[in-house]
Amino acid sequence: MAVYAIADLHLPAQQKPMDIFGEHWRNHFQRIRQDWLDRVAPEDVVLLPGDLSWAMRLEDAQEDLASIGALPGTKLLLRGNHDYWWSSIGRVRRALPEGTLALQNDSVLIDGRLYAGTRGWILPGTDVAPEDLKIYNRERMRLEMSLKHARRLDTSAPITVMLHYPPLTEEEPGFSDILEAFGVEDCVYGHLHGPAIYGAVRGERRGVRYHQVSCDGLDFRLYKLY
Repeated sequence: MAVYAIADLHLPAQQKPMDIFGEHWRNHFQRIRQDWLDRVAPEDVVLLPGDLSWAMRLEDAQEDLASIGALPGTKLLLRGNHDYWWSSIGRVRRALPEGTLALQNDSVLIDGRLYAGTRGWILPGTDVAPEDLKIYNRERMRLEMSLKHARRLDTSAPITVMLHYPPLTEEEPGFSDILEAFGVEDCVYGHLHGPAIYGAVRGERRGVRYHQVSCDGLDFRLYKLY
């Protein structure tokens, strides 16, 4: 079994074209889809950490979710900051196609590996507004909830975490203390685009391996973790 990851699909709900952000985005999902079909087997897992669809309502996201669901492998979804269609987790899960799972304040055990995570938020800094700090602290609590749920499922299985926002920067430790406390092995995240991708933290830091998987930073190909 292989595990892949790719974030920020920004599927074209209501035909929103992504090439307004640059010619390299033209037909981006067709390229992702072909790479997916070429490489992913039915027994594999694909992590999708947020910004899946431009839809504003769950009903409008159905076509995009079906496009993801039709691809091979077990798909594991996480909410991003642009996933406005993501309503209550019960409604989302009932709407998902077969072979597609969603994480929210919990975790899942697949073939001996735990998957947990939360959306994340803007990291603290000198110019962070009080309302952003409140959301950041709430997301820290949600990450802990997800990881505690994981350890109730299995006390020793390796953990991979998905966040949408970057979990840390070179200057700000962000969520890294929680990941380290729970012995997380790998953390995948998206959200960043364009030049911001190049400054992202990658590689091992204090026992946790960080992977930046925004699709435009991967030339619209899936990133293989294991």
